[in-house]
Amino acid sequence: MTLNRRSLMLSTAGLLSMSAVAGKALAFSDPVTALENATDDLAIASDAYVYGYPLVTMEMTRRIVTNVSHAKGTRGPMGTIIKLRQYPDASFRDVTAPNADTLYTTAFFDVGDEPWVLDQPDMGDRYFLLPLLSGWTDVFEVPGSRTTGGAKQTFLVTGPGWTGEVPAGMKQLKSPTAMVWLLGRIYCTGTPEDYAAVHALQDAFKLQPLSTWGKDYAPTGKVDPSIDMKTPVRDQVNALPAKDYFALLAELMKRNPPAEADAPALARFAKIGLMAGKDFDASILGKHVFAETPKLSFDRMKLHFLDSDDMKRINGWNYTVKAGTYGTDYLQRALITAIGLGANRPQDAVYPTSLKPNVVESYDGAHQYVMRFPKGKLPPVKGFWSLTMYDEQMFFVANPINRYSMSIRTNPVFDADGGLTIYIQHDSPGKDKEANWLPAPKGKFHLMLRLYWPDENSPSIIDGSWMIPAVAKA
Repeated sequence: MTLNRRSLMLSTAGLLSMSAVAGKALAFSDPVTALENATDDLAIASDAYVYGYPLVTMEMTRRIVTNVSHAKGTRGPMGTIIKLRQYPDASFRDVTAPNADTLYTTAFFDVGDEPWVLDQPDMGDRYFLLPLLSGWTDVFEVPGSRTTGGAKQTFLVTGPGWTGEVPAGMKQLKSPTAMVWLLGRIYCTGTPEDYAAVHALQDAFKLQPLSTWGKDYAPTGKVDPSIDMKTPVRDQVNALPAKDYFALLAELMKRNPPAEADAPALARFAKIGLMAGKDFDASILGKHVFAETPKLSFDRMKLHFLDSDDMKRINGWNYTVKAGTYGTDYLQRALITAIGLGANRPQDAVYPTSLKPNVVESYDGAHQYVMRFPKGKLPPVKGFWSLTMYDEQMFFVANPINRYSMSIRTNPVFDADGGLTIYIQHDSPGKDKEANWLPAPKGKFHLMLRLYWPDENSPSIIDGSWMIPAVAKA
């Protein structure tokens, strides 16, 4: 992911930044050398910014999510299991691209000082997954239907360097960072009876420090009025001045250490004053480099989305099977942080998104569309799949039948030849076709296809042997 001088000069964003750097570098006695040095420093600063984007974003997310005195809605104090009790409707605006398939069961907690116990009840044959994310957004463990089954289990989540003894009856899950984000999902059909069943399961989960295990534990929160609770996290991160950004990143790396594989990158970053375990030294670089760093770096993330082999583009659908674990692909990790924080491993879920049916047109409720799966060509999954409708801002669309997604659980009617046709339009396609109607807004819209626990045997979306059908005008 290293941004060298040539790649910097070739990119549009790089050219803009280069011109600004060059204008300030010409004050030196040797303008050519000064420009080269400034460009090298800017390249390193941009790589460091991209490298740290997930950790800084996770911290800003944690601050907002946990900045409450008690659990309410999508927020709760550190160590509190946050339980979403029902699917959101069209009025929901807390997060973009909400789903109407699983009820979230989440928590932020810190294992830097001592391990925490996560007690999972017997889930039976109900589909669920409990991805645990490190501060760097890597999914380091995924208890759930696919990996551990539905039987009751007790997990001990330990932090970096912990060497204690795992209590009997517990399974150790090693977190590489102090910060941990449990981003659990439990399948629910949305009926009153199934809501009640899932609520009972959510209430049976326990999460508490090991030192309190076997005792009553009730985490409490303290509200920090200085935290901006309204501005979206991404906007807050992107607005941070580079010096503040790197200072925060350096502080976070003290309890959330980089991976061993990051050593070569960190050796480069030391040149700009960023070193793991130490405060950031802002005196090393000139302010002209810092001023350019945030925008250039975020532009690189956007460019990666448009021009990267990590992103697949098929029949108007964009998706990636490189998420959840990233190794040293720091640019991909930063991009997924920016567009879909908390992404699962592809073995657990893939999220193809269609913003346009083709490069020329946009989806518009003024037209009628169909998406047809031929017989035997439904999305190949061991969990479930769904097709969700969003407006241009990626929120649910109000409609007369209160349907925000289509899946097998919505009981669509199959075609005479065994295929499945979904009608995507603003007005009803007629009573005889309403079972297969995904209501659209009057204006522009986007679509997302979710595949939970995709089949890894051919045909599979993971290896590309199963292809998503195009959405076409009727």
